[in-house]
Amino acid sequence: MKAYAAECFGTFCLVFLGCASIIAGGFGNLLPLGGIGIALSFGVAVIAMAYAIGPVSGAHMNPAVTAGVFLSGRMPARDVLPYILAQIVGGTLAAAALWSIAQGNNAVAPVSRAANGWESAGLYPTPTAFALEALGTFIFVTVILGVTAKKHRTALSGMVIGLTLAVLHLCLIPVTGTSINPARSIGPALFAGAREMNQLWLFIAAPLTGAILAGILGRTGFLERA
Repeated sequence: MKAYAAECFGTFCLVFLGCASIIAGGFGNLLPLGGIGIALSFGVAVIAMAYAIGPVSGAHMNPAVTAGVFLSGRMPARDVLPYILAQIVGGTLAAAALWSIAQGNNAVAPVSRAANGWESAGLYPTPTAFALEALGTFIFVTVILGVTAKKHRTALSGMVIGLTLAVLHLCLIPVTGTSINPARSIGPALFAGAREMNQLWLFIAAPLTGAILAGILGRTGFLERA
């Protein structure tokens, strides 16, 4: 139970701190330069949680990461569903907290500003958004599996993971707002509106697709030192 509670708390912190940079911090109004602030908010949140709850649960904070870790053979099947449910609960509670903050405050952006989507910008077709989210997740999960392998793990592993997430945000914010994490997308979408809910499927399917590929690669031993 400690591990599940840690995943819920860690995901809450990730979604709250990352999305708060858009909703309350105002970085969403400062794009493209504001993307740096958003990217650092998500990246630093991952770094913080990696060291805070990593020893307890592994600090997945992401159903795609959990899927990749399981498929690589590093996690028992009995923990997969509880981890994912805990992450979704944490992300939803974070979105609820941000929704409460935004109510009645004209200086704070609505939660819809932090929801993932690609149709509103009209710059990228659905296949492109799907491919980039899947590729971004593949890269992210592969890095996690690589730096957390027993023969590779160092005190800097959490830093590498967080900086990788920050870089991916810098690349994907203009396309989808950057998800690569179904729990990060589900929570805000629930409090955003019909348009965001209609697009939510992509931010579940694409990250899981990328994670599955990364997990299969990890199982082959490709990421293990000879």
